[in-house]
Amino acid sequence: MRASRFAASYGARVAVAESGRFGGTCVNVGCIPKKLFSYAAHVREDFHVAQSFGWTVGEPQFDWGTLLANKDREIARLNAVYESVLAKAGAQILRGRATVVDAHTVELGGKRHSARHILVATGSWPHLPEIPGRDLAITSNEAFHLEKLPRRALVIGGGYIAVEFASIFQGLGVETTLAYRGVHLLRGFDADLGERLAEEMRKKGVVIRLQTNPARLDEGIRVTYEDGTAQEVDLVMFATGRWPNTADLGLEAAGVKLAADGAVEVNAYGRSSVASIHAIGDVTNRLNLTPVATAEGMALAKTLFRDEPTAMDHDNVPTAVFSNPNVATVGLSEERARERHGRVEVYKTAFRALKLTLGAHEERTFMKLVVDAASQRVLGAHMIGADAGEIIQGIAIAVKLGATKAQFDATIGIHPTAAEEFVTMREMAS
Repeated sequence: MRASRFAASYGARVAVAESGRFGGTCVNVGCIPKKLFSYAAHVREDFHVAQSFGWTVGEPQFDWGTLLANKDREIARLNAVYESVLAKAGAQILRGRATVVDAHTVELGGKRHSARHILVATGSWPHLPEIPGRDLAITSNEAFHLEKLPRRALVIGGGYIAVEFASIFQGLGVETTLAYRGVHLLRGFDADLGERLAEEMRKKGVVIRLQTNPARLDEGIRVTYEDGTAQEVDLVMFATGRWPNTADLGLEAAGVKLAADGAVEVNAYGRSSVASIHAIGDVTNRLNLTPVATAEGMALAKTLFRDEPTAMDHDNVPTAVFSNPNVATVGLSEERARERHGRVEVYKTAFRALKLTLGAHEERTFMKLVVDAASQRVLGAHMIGADAGEIIQGIAIAVKLGATKAQFDATIGIHPTAAEEFVTMREMAS
């Protein structure tokens, strides 16, 4: 979408081949509907918090069908907006699945189209482990279109999608278990985030089983784990990773080098092993986030059609996980910072947010700064708590600019907010 629009604005003739709905994973079965579901799940707690402020409400009733219909209407609106934006930019829209014939040719619906440049931006697809009975499970793709909510759900995985959907199901009243083969959630994030998120999710009622892997699924649905234990649920959802969506595109036959997982191998400018074929986004399996893909698209358009070679900077990219509570981070984890910089200083704080102090809610907000001991530059900022993504977005600017701990300390906090804790942490944890 973004690469096509900017390329057209730079004077290029552009055609877009799309076999599904416009907007890709994010709009249709990713970020947008996921966050709408997340909002819905959080409302359940808001009713209880409201009582501590003197509000009296009846027993809340949730209707899955209403949420689904409203979500579908919004997604359809976005699909139309994206298609309209492309058309207004002058891009030709080709409906159908395209395959690459050679370095300059694409085939679609029995017709061939030639181009000076070909861009592959086909995203990724959920990956299911090879275990008996896996066909009885769903992935995040199907979770957005369930006819009804299950009474008992098992989510398998420990990354973004797993913790988000475990929180969504639990928040909507589903008895939820999260099973993960690792020792703590959110592999690749700062270890404190995974450990503390598990604590908070357990408080809310999610049953979390770590170092646990399913061995088979049987009709029923009965899940048998590798350790011999078993449980019965009404729905199993695999959130065990996504693989680049390159199967049967003709890329290898055209000479494009693919990684073992099917990712298109590209240089810093998005160019593949074939000079005229480029790739951006999840299909390259570098940093699989929608804003990264759109930035890569803009950079590629500048490189190809504006004579401005531009490489996407993948350092210090902020991200959020819309679990309950939210998680957000920017920069290096403590573990990675120690590997790269040696001696680091770590600052942490944990507290109950002011909004929760009048009631019995025990959720604790957690914040952490990782600082290079030599330069005093803030290398990473991490948070668990309400609106973590909104807060870290602002902190990310400071981290991207190379702000020091002294500059954080010199910034006056906005009181009373959770965000002010990022500029008031003085006591070193390690």
